[in-house]
Amino acid sequence: MKHISSRRLFMASTLRTAAAVALPMALPLVRAQEGTAVALDVPYVPTPQPVVDRMLQLARVGPDDVVYDLGCGDGRVVITAAKAYGARGIGIDIDPQRIAEARANAKRAGVTDKVEFRIGDLFEADFSEATVVTLYLLPSINQRLRPQLWRQLRVGARVVSHDFDMGSQWPPEHTENVANKTIYAWTITQANKDAAR
Repeated sequence: MKHISSRRLFMASTLRTAAAVALPMALPLVRAQEGTAVALDVPYVPTPQPVVDRMLQLARVGPDDVVYDLGCGDGRVVITAAKAYGARGIGIDIDPQRIAEARANAKRAGVTDKVEFRIGDLFEADFSEATVVTLYLLPSINQRLRPQLWRQLRVGARVVSHDFDMGSQWPPEHTENVANKTIYAWTITQANKDAAR
């Protein structure tokens, strides 16, 4: 009897472990256009609105800015930038479902003349016109994007990330906690541009 109980406990533990490993791997798969699967590097988790508001404040967004949100999800960052600050915004996401949602949200907010949403891979995207880039990705993705940010963005462009930094090679200029979330902020410098060459 004890042997059977131990065996059941072992099996239950093994199944829990397998599920803990398999579920995070399965979650990033979404249905894309025409029934093909697109693998996402980052699961969709929206940034809370108080964090969005503070990120845009830290980036000193104004009406002359072009705000790119990489991994834009439902579009709330660029929609807020357009509505609250008069900025132009571009959101990029690999998930067509999120892009459709973002476009619908922009229409509801009345800012379709100020924002654009593109289906695309962040690592292939051209965001060189951005004066502000916002991110809510993962540490590994931020670090992979860092050289691209340094290469593409002009000196003085601002980068703001929700919850994740850029690694030890690019310490943030400012770190702040809002609504139990961490916001990191940087400004592109000539030293960043030189390091990217």
